[in-house]
Amino acid sequence: MTDKLTVSVLGTGIMGAAMARSLLRAGHTVRAWNRTRAKAGPLAADGAHVAGTPAEAVESADVVLTVLHDGPATLETMRLAAPALRRGGVWAQSTTAGLEGVAELAGFARGHGLLFYDAPVLGTRQPAEAGQLTVLAAGPAEGRDTVTPVFDAVGARTVWTGEDGAAGSATRLKLVANSWVLAVTSAVGETLALAEALDVEPDAFLGLIEGGPLDMGYLRAKAGLILDGLLSPAQFAVNTAAKDARLIVRAGEQHGVRLDVAAAGAERLERVAGRGHGDEDMAAAYYASFDEPPA
Repeated sequence: MTDKLTVSVLGTGIMGAAMARSLLRAGHTVRAWNRTRAKAGPLAADGAHVAGTPAEAVESADVVLTVLHDGPATLETMRLAAPALRRGGVWAQSTTAGLEGVAELAGFARGHGLLFYDAPVLGTRQPAEAGQLTVLAAGPAEGRDTVTPVFDAVGARTVWTGEDGAAGSATRLKLVANSWVLAVTSAVGETLALAEALDVEPDAFLGLIEGGPLDMGYLRAKAGLILDGLLSPAQFAVNTAAKDARLIVRAGEQHGVRLDVAAAGAERLERVAGRGHGDEDMAAAYYASFDEPPA
């Protein structure tokens, strides 16, 4: 098979649009769809075909790539695409759908004769736009020659975790990684909030840990977004982070692990989303530390 493919991208939000552009830069043909057409529209200027329905988007596709908000949205969209899906086609599912969600999606794939790849990605807006995501992938050897050029276009590295996408090994690794990301993000916000409450300059704290084992690039990146007021456009939105946090808590419950930090982080994210910060970067969880907006 040629390494230039027709790829259907279903879902063109922060991540999906960036991944579609990476595919176009790599020379692939992209057929894009989004529930809110205006979000997919700008891709036409980059050379994508913007479809009016999921079924139209998947017509003649070598690979279907789903990058939707959650498992239910993905399943609903694939059901709408079903009349045009080709048996034996390749489906790379990049939504963080949770363990139950992946099982449902894999069941749909079996019922429609699709080669199913559980393929969530690690990264936010900036690496997505640069084609530098890390793809976590599990799926059969049979279709890897077809799906690998897609992963190579959107990511700098692909980590294969197994040969059965239905087992959810890639999603399991993604949930573990996201639990760390969300815990650090919550800690950054609370640390800066406490510094403000105690009249400690943030630079004093950052200088104290600079270059030592407590320092990290991610801390500085998220602190910078808060301190510089750069929470929009989001690198990774509060609403999506809250959804992922609940999936992490649920996975822990299913396996007998109590995740108090993840549960508290989910509550903080949901609280700031309720105050109108849902589309801002997840670092906006900082505002959950205040009953009133900080001066």
